[in-house]
Amino acid sequence: MLRGFYSAAAGMIAQQRRTEMLSNNIANASTPGFKADQGTLRAFPEMLMQRMEAVKSGSKLATSTPIGGLNTGVYMQETIPLYKQGDIRETGRNTDIALIDGNLPINEQTNKQGSLFFTVQNADGDVRYTRNGNFTMDPAGYLTTNEGYYVLDATGNRIPLQSDQFQVSGDGTIVENGTPIARINIAYSDNPYELVKEGNGLYRTNDNNELPDALDVPEVSYSMKQGFIEGSNVDVAQSMTDMMTAYRAFEANQKILQAYDKSMDKAVNEIGRLR
Repeated sequence: MLRGFYSAAAGMIAQQRRTEMLSNNIANASTPGFKADQGTLRAFPEMLMQRMEAVKSGSKLATSTPIGGLNTGVYMQETIPLYKQGDIRETGRNTDIALIDGNLPINEQTNKQGSLFFTVQNADGDVRYTRNGNFTMDPAGYLTTNEGYYVLDATGNRIPLQSDQFQVSGDGTIVENGTPIARINIAYSDNPYELVKEGNGLYRTNDNNELPDALDVPEVSYSMKQGFIEGSNVDVAQSMTDMMTAYRAFEANQKILQAYDKSMDKAVNEIGRLR
């Protein structure tokens, strides 16, 4: 009976974590460039139950009879971002730049497409990656994210601007007063599922090595669109449905736990009572 406690509790914990993940997705449904997380539930290893038999006369070994398998519950194994392109919507702001996926090769090992990212840098010089093209100009005139990360060009340098009246071509070249001044660097990851999600739409590599320039990968193509922005790829309706399903599963495990608790209470206080 105690094993039932553990199985029901494991189910409740797994559904609680799934609900937290879905809540985070819904909360970021309006966040530019946000990539929704997907959770995978996995069962703990199944145990094979056996009944030990009495030692037969003349034998020194006890025999056993298989009873059957016993599942020991589930857990959320991992959360994986969904790197599908979000909707492209017009904002009319010069500093908003949407990164539009073109041809992305399929990784032969994972059988999934790679992904493209803007390359940004914090004040300490650490490089991070993002899909959020909701940029702005800081007081010093550099092109930055709203969180203060500097947008980098193809040479790995920050991009100084004279004003927000600049133009961005399809390949990311920034033109001011008719003169090209920089090209926005776009990084390519052939296995984005190895990236570490840091929050605020930022990612980093596991080994802190920088990702290659997408233009150095012949099979990759992309374009940029100024005055537009990539929205979140969260499906709100599906997320709400999944959240209700997770809640019902949590509630079912909770009722099982309560039933076990009542059975244990009766076993201790009524069946086991000394008369």
